[in-house]
Amino acid sequence: MKPHREWSGRMQVMHLWDWSEVTKAVPYLRSVVGSLREHWLEVLNAQRQLDRSAKPKAPAKRQQLLEKQTRQDERRRAQAKFDDALEELNHVGVFLLDPVKGLALIPFRKEDERAWYVFDHFASRGLIGWRHDNDAIEACRPLSLLQKAAVDDAVST
Repeated sequence: MKPHREWSGRMQVMHLWDWSEVTKAVPYLRSVVGSLREHWLEVLNAQRQLDRSAKPKAPAKRQQLLEKQTRQDERRRAQAKFDDALEELNHVGVFLLDPVKGLALIPFRKEDERAWYVFDHFASRGLIGWRHDNDAIEACRPLSLLQKAAVDDAVST
């Protein structure tokens, strides 16, 4: 018999974006995803500095201990900034895919299934494509397929 799990009562409904919402949100997404990227690179840099200083040397001197503490503080601050920006992105129902590449996924409805717009911080238009929910994570279909399907649906009705 399976153990009984209590339901916490916290259920979140995922907002499915429409095209007009996404296009209006591109400048905001560019800002938040750009901040996430910067903060993540700061975290990686601070961690690299910590790793370098952790190599065995002579017994640690006071100055070395202070430098290590400073690097740990820098990493914690960068991580906190990253976490805050990630929470902001998740609050609007957008999901970070790759902070270094500046990629995020935005959920929408394609017929009766969930799909995802692919946002690229470095792309001039911001949105570079879309993917079905069950596609490979690196899949990115052209936006023109969505536009063609919308035209076909309008003609058939």
